[in-house]
Amino acid sequence: RAAGWAGGVTVVGDEPHPPYNRPPLSKEVLAGAVPFTSLALTPKASVADVEWRLGTKAVAARLAERTVELDDGSVLPYDGLVVATGMRPRRLRCPGPLAGRHTVRTIDDARGLREELTRPGVRVVVVGAGFIGCEVAATAVGLGAAEVTVVDPLPLPMAGPLGEMLARVLLARHEQRGVSFVLGSGVTGFEGGGRVTGVVLSDGSVLPADVVVESVGSVANTEWLDGNGLDLSDGVLTDQHLRVGGRPEVVAVGDVARFPNARYDGVPRRVEHWSVPADSARHAAKVLVGGDAGVAPFAPLPTFWSDQHDFRLQSFGAPALGLGDVRVLDGDISGDVLVGYHRDGRLVGVVALGGPSAARAAARYRADLLKQPALTSQGASS
Repeated sequence: RAAGWAGGVTVVGDEPHPPYNRPPLSKEVLAGAVPFTSLALTPKASVADVEWRLGTKAVAARLAERTVELDDGSVLPYDGLVVATGMRPRRLRCPGPLAGRHTVRTIDDARGLREELTRPGVRVVVVGAGFIGCEVAATAVGLGAAEVTVVDPLPLPMAGPLGEMLARVLLARHEQRGVSFVLGSGVTGFEGGGRVTGVVLSDGSVLPADVVVESVGSVANTEWLDGNGLDLSDGVLTDQHLRVGGRPEVVAVGDVARFPNARYDGVPRRVEHWSVPADSARHAAKVLVGGDAGVAPFAPLPTFWSDQHDFRLQSFGAPALGLGDVRVLDGDISGDVLVGYHRDGRLVGVVALGGPSAARAAARYRADLLKQPALTSQGASS
C-alpha cells in the first residue's frame, strides 16, 4: 500500500495466529516477563482490506501461470508474488522418544516450552550453542531450572558469527551464571521410554534431561517453489533488487531470501536478523509495484540484539565478514565492551556487549557504518 498498490492483497500463512513479533519468544516471553498477548503486531489502517488466509499453507507455485496452490485445494492467481515463507527449525535425526524435545520458532513452541521450564527441579539440555540456544539456556537459569547444560560440537559458543574473542567472553559469563557447557561433542541419541530422560553424546556418555531444546539451525521453507527452475539451494536466490528467477512480478523477503548486499559485495547470502524482514519488505514492495528505475540496489545494514542473563549483545553490520580482523573499539572485555570487525581495513560490523555504555558506543559506530558508500552496484544474477 505504501508503494502505491491499490489492488487486492492476500496474505497466506500456515500458522493460525495473526502476525506477531518473534524475537521475544526465546527471551522475555519465555521468561514470563511479558505476556504472549503482547506479541501481536497492530496492522495499519492502510491494510485494513487485506484478505488473511491463516492456518493455510502454500503447497505449490506455478510461476509461468502466475498461480499458487494452497493445502485446502484452492488456487490463487496473482499479479505479484511475495515469497516470505521464512525458515523452520532443523530437527535432530537421532533415535529415541520425541516427547520432551522442543524447538523455538513459533508462539506455540514457546508456550509449550515455558510450561516445561517452570516445572520444579527440571533438568534442561540445550543442543546448539548459537544465539537461540544460549538465550534459552539463560532464560532457563532465570526460571530456576535445577540444571542447564548446552551441548555443541564446536569448541566455543557463537564463535561463527562473533569470533573467538567474544565467544570466550560469553562462555565465561554464561558459566558464571550457572550454565554448563559440553563443547566439542555431538548428540547421537535420546534415552527414555515414552519421554526423553537423557541425551546420549558422541563419546557414549549420557546427560540426564527432563527437557531438551534443539537449536541446531534452520531449514528454508521453499518446497512449494520446486519445479520452477529456481536456485533453492539455500533459501531463494534473488538479484540485487530481491527479484526471483528474473521475474519482475516475483520477489522474496526476510530470512528465506538469499540476496547480494551492495554494502559489502556481490555474494548472495541469507541474513537471519531482526531488521531484514522490514528492510527487505520496503525495498521489494517498491520494486514490485514500480520497477527498479532510479532505485539503488538493496544495501541494508543488518541489525540484531540478543538478551542473555543480565547483559545484552547488540550488533550492527556484518561481523561475520570481518572475523579475520577483530579489535576492541571501546571499553574492556572484562565489562562493557564494543568490538569492531574489519575487512580489508574497512569496518564492516560492530558488536556491543554489556549495558547502556556499550549500547551508546555502538550507536555512534552505527552512524559511521551507515555513511559508508556501497562497495558494489552489481548484484548476483538470479
